[in-house]
Amino acid sequence: MNKKKNRFKYWIGQIHLWLGLISGIFVCFLGITGCILAFEREIENISQPYRFTSVQKAALLPPSQLKQIADRLLPGKHAHSVGYQTGKSAQVVYYAAEPEYYWIVFLNPYTGEVLKVKNMDDDFFRVVIMGHYYLWLPPNIGQPVLASATLMFLFLLISGLFLWWPKNAAASKKRFSIKFNAKWKRVNYDLHNVLGFYMTWILIFIAVSGLVMGFQWFAGSVYWISSGGKSIKPFAETYSDTTAVKSSIHKQPVIDILWTRTMAGLPDYTGGVEVHVPENDKLAIEVAINPDTDTYWKADYLYYDQNTLKEIPVDHIFGKLANASVADRISRMNYDIHIGAIAGLTGKIMAFFASLIAASLPITGFIIWWGRKKKKAKTPA
Repeated sequence: MNKKKNRFKYWIGQIHLWLGLISGIFVCFLGITGCILAFEREIENISQPYRFTSVQKAALLPPSQLKQIADRLLPGKHAHSVGYQTGKSAQVVYYAAEPEYYWIVFLNPYTGEVLKVKNMDDDFFRVVIMGHYYLWLPPNIGQPVLASATLMFLFLLISGLFLWWPKNAAASKKRFSIKFNAKWKRVNYDLHNVLGFYMTWILIFIAVSGLVMGFQWFAGSVYWISSGGKSIKPFAETYSDTTAVKSSIHKQPVIDILWTRTMAGLPDYTGGVEVHVPENDKLAIEVAINPDTDTYWKADYLYYDQNTLKEIPVDHIFGKLANASVADRISRMNYDIHIGAIAGLTGKIMAFFASLIAASLPITGFIIWWGRKKKKAKTPA
């Protein structure tokens, strides 16, 4: 029995070794970029003062006016959305996949003063995100590479726990602490195993949430398990009824009407409200209401017919939070789990240190392997 167990452990160790060598450089890269992105929002708030506007007693300008001001600065580009948040600048976002562009115009929502016109392709964190998601390669190449490395890393975390697990109580005393007064090889060994053990419980959530974004089959599997066997309903565009007669209240731009209606129903609201500008006459108008701007999962996404201004119900996960099932909510939480925001500042700190340890594991693991390889080479036959 012990021989079979030892043999099994040997092969787990071999798979752990070779998957670590194959995926190590990618895991290290993901860990480093993950550290950088952990406090993206906090760093932006400190280093980019144009994101803030003092609260005034004056009325906010409606989205059509802010869009009109921004349109003059970016002719030929289509405004994707106009967003408001108490104490923050209004943001008119210009985004398209073909031809590809991504700009944000920051404005004072009370006066329309332009505070910043920003090409997001030049934004530091945007560049890091593109590396973290795609290795700065075409998405259909870079994403599968990094997702595959993440899948290997998930196996490494689980197999590492199996290999690390102490045989008895006496052995466990040596497994939970780093012996800093030992030789550097032993310190390196402890850094790999002990820190790996403590951070595995956080890294598993980061790895799984990364795989949900990296592989559709993985996202579908997680949803299937969390829903008790149901398939995830993919996001689909919502359309207006083009045969309907336009409402008589269309004397104002429809985005202004919906924005005014939304704000009237949210007195003393301190969250974020975003009105999406439809690209054509067929699409519905989306209004996103987020009560917690530090996360994304609690937002309500409402869709309105352009002609009748009636709300259109949807059955995918990006609708009203109250209508979301447990599996839908878990899917909504995925990004916030990945960056640690689901647990607030504490969660982000945990994600930062977990990413830092993740970046170190391939290095300390390689040093362990290289040391053993050299030792074997020196051993006489």
